[in-house]
Order: sequence, then C-alpha cells, then structure tokens
Amino acid sequence: MVILHTCAPFLQSPGFPLSSFSRQENCSPPFWAVRVPFQSFCGQPKTCIIVAKAGRGLKLKTQKENEGADGKEVRYGDDEDDEADDGFSSRSGFVGRGEGKEFDRDPEFAEIMGACLDDPQKARSKMEERLRKKRNKILHTKSGSGEPMKVVFSDFGFSNSYIWLEFYNTPLEQDVSLISDTIRSWHIIGRLGGCNSMNMQLSQSPLDKRPSYDAIQGANVTPTTFYNIGDFEIQDNLGRVWVDIGTKEPLILDVLINALTQISSDFVGIKQVVFGGSEFEHWKENMTSEEAGYTVHKI
Repeated sequence: MVILHTCAPFLQSPGFPLSSFSRQENCSPPFWAVRVPFQSFCGQPKTCIIVAKAGRGLKLKTQKENEGADGKEVRYGDDEDDEADDGFSSRSGFVGRGEGKEFDRDPEFAEIMGACLDDPQKARSKMEERLRKKRNKILHTKSGSGEPMKVVFSDFGFSNSYIWLEFYNTPLEQDVSLISDTIRSWHIIGRLGGCNSMNMQLSQSPLDKRPSYDAIQGANVTPTTFYNIGDFEIQDNLGRVWVDIGTKEPLILDVLINALTQISSDFVGIKQVVFGGSEFEHWKENMTSEEAGYTVHKI
C-alpha cells in the first residue's frame, strides 16, 4: 500500500536517511518513510511523503509491554497470526478454518449401491436388512403421537391371554426399555394387590369431608393377585406380552391403559392396544432371530 500526502506541513532536508524505523515502544508495526520533492500545480515546492507498509515477509519483533498488576508480559504476534485470521497464507494460498475430515469406507454400503443397477430389488432388501441390524445406532428425534391410542378387546381372558401393542414405527431401545419397565411395575403392583376395586374407600368418599380409612374393612376385602406374566416380545413395530391375571379385575386393566396412553402421548406413539387373541396381523410365530427384527425383554 502506498499513501501519497501531497500537502505536507513541513520540509525535510534531502540528507535525511531514506528509510527509518520508529523506535518508540508500544507502537504499531514499523513503516518505511520516503520523502521526495513534489511540484504542485501552483508552482510552489512541496514535499511528498510516501509511506509504504512493511511486507509480510518481515517478521515483527516481539516487544515487551510494561508489566501490569498481574505481572504478565504482553507480546505482539507475527504475520503468521494475521494469515490465520483471514484464512490466507502467502505460501499456500487460501487456508480453510476447519480441518478436513476423513471417513472410513463402507464395503457393505458400496456393495448395496453397486447392486442398484443390476438388481434393484436385491439392493432394497439388503438396505432394509442393514437398517434393521443398525436401527439401535441410528439417532433421531422421537416424540409421542397426537392421535389417541385405540383400545380393542378380542376374546380376552384374564387367566390366559396376550396383550398386543402396535406402534407407529419400530420402537428404539430406550422406548422398549420404557415399555418394559411400565409393564414390570404394573405386574408388581397387581401381584401385591394394589389394584383391588373392592377396596376403594378414599376414591369413593365425599370430597367435602375429611378422608378417613377403615383398616378392618380393608383387611376383610377379598384379595386380588396378579398370578403370572411372560416376557415382552418385539417384532419390528409389534409387541406382545402374555398375562395370567387370574381374578377378573377391571381396575388392573384401567391402570395399564392409563399408563400406556400417557406414554403414547409423550414418548413413543402407540397406534393401538389389543387385549386378547392368539394371533395378530404381520406377527410371525417362527421368527426367533434378532437379525430378523425379533427381540425378547425380561419382565
């Protein structure tokens, strides 16, 4: 950069050195000052001062600042810092701010892409199998459903029946864990007799009176016990659990339905819950492989 000052306020003698560096401390990078005579249009001699900025190749010497209260020294950096700031380098041109990333090649994915032209159906089958195997590693946002969960009863027997759950999508690992914990808690409460509709003293008492509980009446009520329960099985977007409730107690079903309704609304969408029936659409009894999409979760 060259800056011409056509009207200088003072004259310098020709014997002054052509170049000089500022010796002041705490100053900006040095400049060269060249003074040459200049003839204006008015005929009066003036002096032109040409100031040239020091080149990038010249390293700026670090200058010690006066020590402050913390006793630390402040030093000026060289031109390499400037090059890093604007993303340019005199040696290699433009330098990006981010470092390049190298990704490992995926032979399996390359094979799938190569088979797209020769056999599209085979490539689609391999892609579906790949997604099924790695579905737990795929992270994506998951929320509940705004649609109400449908509840259906189909030849349900309290002593020997399946409870079927149909999800809108294949549930993730954390979704399956939440459903399993809910069913496990429901079974424990039922096994301990916590869902006995014959002893509902507080819920049936008037709201305008102080609650009271009759221990003798509660002890003489016929107990209800959740006898047995199976494991929670998953096939793609379907799930089922076998139950043996034993006593015909509708309250225990209401507790499960209320819990699943809240889960479907807030966490993972459940399309419908079917009580009863030994078969369900798209459920394969002979599927026992995890690679095919079948998993078992202990209750």
